[in-house]
Amino acid sequence: MVQAASRQIAESVKAADLMLAADVGGTYARVGLVQTNAAAPAMHRYHKYRCADYPGLGAILKHFLAESGGTTVAHGAIACAGYALDDVVINTNLPWQVSLAQIRADLGLRDLQLVNDFTAIAYATRYVRAHEVTAIAGTQQPLEGPVLVVGPGTGLGAAVRIPGSAGMTILSTEAGQAALTASNDIEIEVLRLLLRNASHVPVEHVLSGPGLSNLHAALAAIRGVTQPRLSPTQITAAAIEAREPLALEALRVFCAWLGSMVGNLVLVYGAQGGVFLAGGVLPQIREFLLESEFVERFRDKGAMRALLERVPVSLIEHGQLGVLGAAGWYLDSRRAQ
Repeated sequence: MVQAASRQIAESVKAADLMLAADVGGTYARVGLVQTNAAAPAMHRYHKYRCADYPGLGAILKHFLAESGGTTVAHGAIACAGYALDDVVINTNLPWQVSLAQIRADLGLRDLQLVNDFTAIAYATRYVRAHEVTAIAGTQQPLEGPVLVVGPGTGLGAAVRIPGSAGMTILSTEAGQAALTASNDIEIEVLRLLLRNASHVPVEHVLSGPGLSNLHAALAAIRGVTQPRLSPTQITAAAIEAREPLALEALRVFCAWLGSMVGNLVLVYGAQGGVFLAGGVLPQIREFLLESEFVERFRDKGAMRALLERVPVSLIEHGQLGVLGAAGWYLDSRRAQ
C-alpha cells in the first residue's frame, strides 16, 4: 500500500536524513524510520508491535532502534489519540502513560512531538492512490471541499483535511468523545440502557472495537439472552462465519449506526470532498460493511440527502499511513517555523 511513499529505501541512507515516527494505538504501536530528504516521506524501516508486550512506549522505540542496527536519530513524531499536557499524553485507551520528555531523554532525541493519530492519517491520505482503497459509496458527481478521515479502532478517531491556497490544514477532533445519538428504536433502547450507568455515553463507547462488545452485551440484555462477554474478534467471527443471530444483529446495528454518525460528521464539518474510513475494525469486516446499511444511514439526512449522495466514501487499511503521516506532519511543521 502507498507504494511510492512506503517503498524500502537503500540501506545506505544517512542517519541525518532519517527521523523516528510512530503511530500508537491502544492495541498496536507501528514504528518506522522515515527518510526525510525525498519529495514525500518514504519508509526506510518499519515494524508493528503489540503494546501489551512492553512496559511502555519508550521500551518499544528502544527495541525498534536496536533492531535497526542502533541507528541514531535526532527527531521524532508520535501519532496518538489524545493531547499532550505538560509533556504527558492524555489518552484513555493506552495501556501505559506516555511522557514525551522521558522518551526524549531516554532516546537522546533533540526533538519529539505529538500529533493526533487521525491528523497523521489525514496527512497521509495525500499518498493514497485510487486502486489502494475500497469504494463504499460512489458518486458520478463528486464535490470539492474538506475531506473527513474517521474510523473505529480501540477508540474512534476523526480529523478533517481542509484545502487552501497556502496548503492544506488538518483539523484534529475528539469526535469519539462526543455524545452518542440515536435515530431508531433499537438504538434508543441501547442508549437508554447505557445511560443507566453514566450521564454521558461517548460515541466510541459503542462505535469502536471495545464498543462493539458493549453493543453486543447491551443487545443481549435487551433481548433477554444470557451470554458471556465476547471480544470484537469473537463477535465478528460469530456473525460472519457462524451467522449467530445476536452477533449478526450487533454487527448490523454497528455498521448502520456508524453510517449515521459519519453522515453527521460530514454535515457538521462541511466535509463534502469525501470520506476515508480508517481504523483497525473496518478492514476486518469489509465485505459485511459493503452489504450493510452503512450507506443508507450515511445518506439518510432528510433534505441533506442530495448532498450526501455526492460525497464519496472509501475504506483504507491504514497500516503504515499513520507513521508516514506523523512524519509528514512533523516535516511540514518544521518548514512553517
